[in-house]
Amino acid sequence: MAGIRDVAKRACVGVGTVSRMLNNSGYVAEDTRKKIEIAIQELNYTPNELARNLYRKRTGNIAVIVPNVSNPFFSQFIDYMEAELYEMGFKMMLCNTVKESNAELEYLDMLNRHIVDGVITGVHSLDVEEYRKIHKPIVALDRYLGEHIPVVAVNHKEGGRIAAEALIQNGCKKVLHFRGSTIVESPYHARHFEFERIMKEHHIKTYPYELAWNHFDLDYYREAVADVFSKGIDFDGVFAVDLLAIECMNETIRRHRKVPKDVKFVAYDGTFITNIVEPKMTAVVQPIEEMAKESVRLLSDLISGKEYKSKQVVLGVHLRKGNTTIV
Repeated sequence: MAGIRDVAKRACVGVGTVSRMLNNSGYVAEDTRKKIEIAIQELNYTPNELARNLYRKRTGNIAVIVPNVSNPFFSQFIDYMEAELYEMGFKMMLCNTVKESNAELEYLDMLNRHIVDGVITGVHSLDVEEYRKIHKPIVALDRYLGEHIPVVAVNHKEGGRIAAEALIQNGCKKVLHFRGSTIVESPYHARHFEFERIMKEHHIKTYPYELAWNHFDLDYYREAVADVFSKGIDFDGVFAVDLLAIECMNETIRRHRKVPKDVKFVAYDGTFITNIVEPKMTAVVQPIEEMAKESVRLLSDLISGKEYKSKQVVLGVHLRKGNTTIV
C-alpha cells in the first residue's frame, strides 16, 4: 500500500509539500498540485484519515445525544441531522441514552477526550452543572444548559396558543392536557403555560396530566393513557405530543367514542405518524428539518472558534389540519 513518501517521490516533491496540499494548510503551486494529484491517482493512494485529523486537531465526528430513537420526533430529527452533518463534512455518532443512566455523561467525556469535535444534545437526564463544567462545542435542543451553550427551540408559546384556539374553535369544554415534567428548565414549558392560560381565560375545564421526567417511549405513554381512563376523567378534547395523542385516540375509539364527533385531538410535533393514522391527526407542526440545520450551523460555528453567549434560535410553528378536529 502506497504511503505519503511514495507520493512525494513519484511527484518529485517533498513530503511536507504533499502534506500541505492534503491538509490544505499552506500554499502549493498549481503545477506542483497537479503533479501530486497525478501521483495519488497512479499509486491509488488513500490519505490516512486518523493522521490528518490528528494534524488538524479534529476528528470529524459529532455526537448527537437523544433519549430514544424510537420516538418519532427524535427519529425524524436524527434523519435530518445526519444528512446535514454529512453536507458540512462531519460524521454522526448517534448516542441513545434510554437504556443507560450514565450514558449522557460518558458521551460528554468523549468530547473532553477529543474523540468527538462537538455535541448536539436533546436529552434532559443529566444535571446542568455537568454541562457548565465543559467549555467545548455543545448545542442544546430545547433545553437551557448555561450561558455558553446555544439553544435551538421553537416558539412554544405560539404552539400552545395555536393548540388551545383549535380546541376552543371546535367547541371543547373539558380538555385533557398531557404536559411535560417541570423538573427541568426548558423552553417547551411555554406551550403548556400558554395553553392553560388561554383555557382558563375562556373558562374551559382542563385536566392537566404531568408526565414523568425523561420518558418518551410508547410503553410509558400506554401506561399514562391507561391511568387516565382508570380515573374516569370525562373529556371532549385532548392536547398531547404525537405518539401520546395517537395512543389516547386509539383507546378512545376502543371505548366506542367517535373522533372527532365526541372527542377532538390536537397533537404537538407533527411528525410523519400523524399522517399515517386514521383519522389523520390535527397537529401543531415543529420544523424539525430546520431545527437540525440550525443545530449543525451553530455547532459548526463553535468548532470554528465563534463564541455565543445566551444564543437562542427560535423557529416558528404552524397548525396542520387533520381529521381529529372539525373546524
